[in-house]
Amino acid sequence: STIHKDIGSLYLWFSFIMFLTGGAMAMVIRAELFQPGLQLVEPNFFNQMTTVHGLIMVFGAVMPAFTGLANWLIPMMIGAPDMALPRMNNWSFWILPFAFTMLLSSLFMEGGGPNFGWTFYAPLSTTYSPDSTALFVFAIHIMGISSMMGAINVIVTIVNLRAPGMTWMKLPLFVWTWLITAFLLIAVMPVLAGAVTMVLTDKFFGTSFFDTAGGGDPVMFQHIFWFFGHPEV
Repeated sequence: STIHKDIGSLYLWFSFIMFLTGGAMAMVIRAELFQPGLQLVEPNFFNQMTTVHGLIMVFGAVMPAFTGLANWLIPMMIGAPDMALPRMNNWSFWILPFAFTMLLSSLFMEGGGPNFGWTFYAPLSTTYSPDSTALFVFAIHIMGISSMMGAINVIVTIVNLRAPGMTWMKLPLFVWTWLITAFLLIAVMPVLAGAVTMVLTDKFFGTSFFDTAGGGDPVMFQHIFWFFGHPEV
């Protein structure tokens, strides 16, 4: 379907499924922390749960939920027949299930899934991470592509498809907030893509962006990551 309401509903259902998935991981975390000492899961699996729980809740539950609401409401609020780029809208949703399938499948790899916290600071995500880091990076790339396409769609729709008489000062506040959010997403998603690509090359291709031994700087990772992190939130 290329109908904005259908795609909005798909986003919301996907978000709900991811919310339950991330919630199951949270249950593992809380059950382990219910009493002191090691009881239910191994420390490495606990770290995988905290990492993937965070990634799924942020990129799989919260962001698609807001994008789904935007898909549903923005065309109706501005009097547009649909989103400006309906086929791209469809694609930006349908790459998400593949991204999260890949992220979750990394948990079954030898050495386990990502186990370095959802903020994946170097050197935890480079020197000390499992091989599944490659899948994690690719999944993040696909989520970023999805977010950027959604944001482009929102901007083009709001700028070009307002009904006659729907001036900028008559736009509902929800539409204004999404317009600003969309510009922020386009600004910061490539920064995250750059950060995770540097993580990938540091781990697999012998670069040292974040390795002090090679002239890199682990703190640079945090600067780059939070240049993405706060505008995205």
